[in-house]
Amino acid sequence: MIWMAAAGVASATGITMWPGKLDVQAGELTVEEVLFDPVNPVLGNKGGDLTIVEFFDYQCPYCKANHPILTDIVETDGNIRLVMKDWPIFGAQSVAAAQLALGAASLDQYDIANKALMETEGRLTDELVGDTLADAGLKVPALGEAYKESRAKWDALMARNSSQAAQLGLEGTPAFMIGTTLYPRSLDADALREAIERGRA
Repeated sequence: MIWMAAAGVASATGITMWPGKLDVQAGELTVEEVLFDPVNPVLGNKGGDLTIVEFFDYQCPYCKANHPILTDIVETDGNIRLVMKDWPIFGAQSVAAAQLALGAASLDQYDIANKALMETEGRLTDELVGDTLADAGLKVPALGEAYKESRAKWDALMARNSSQAAQLGLEGTPAFMIGTTLYPRSLDADALREAIERGRA
C-alpha cells in the first residue's frame, strides 16, 4: 500500500490527521473510542501512559514484518498499552483467523494467538492457521467454540474497527494511532520511537 506523505494538522476531534485522510462527521468519532474500546484486547502494559493502536490484518505482509519491531519496543518501554484492532480486509481467511484469535481472547489467550498468527508467512489457509495455533499450544476447537459463544460481541468489535477505519479514511493496513496522532503506514523502528516520543510530549 502506498500512502500519501504530508504534515499532520489538528482536527476538531483532537485526532491529529493527515490531509485528506480523516473524514469524521460532526465529530462523531472520538479519540477515546479509538484508543479505549472496552471490548478490544489489550497487550503490553494495560495501565501504560501511552496507547498505540494498530489496525491490522493477519494476511498483511507489512503488518507481519512490522510486528516484531512493534512488540519489542512495547516490551522494552514497559509503559505502553498496545491495542491490536482486528480489521480483516484480505478475505475469508483473514476473517477466520481474526475469529479464532478473538475466541482466544475469550480464554485469556489472545496474546499467544496474535503472536503466532503474526509469525505466519504468505497467504493463510485453514490448515496453516490451525497448525500455527496448535503449535503455539492452543486448542483450536476450543477457540472456535469460545468465539461462537461470544460471536455477537466479537462481530460487533470488528464492525466498530471497520467503521473507525472508514471514518479515519484508512485505505489499508497497517495503520497506527499513537496517542492522538494517526500514522496511516508502516513504521520502522526509528519512526516508531520518534512517534512514541511525540505522543508523550
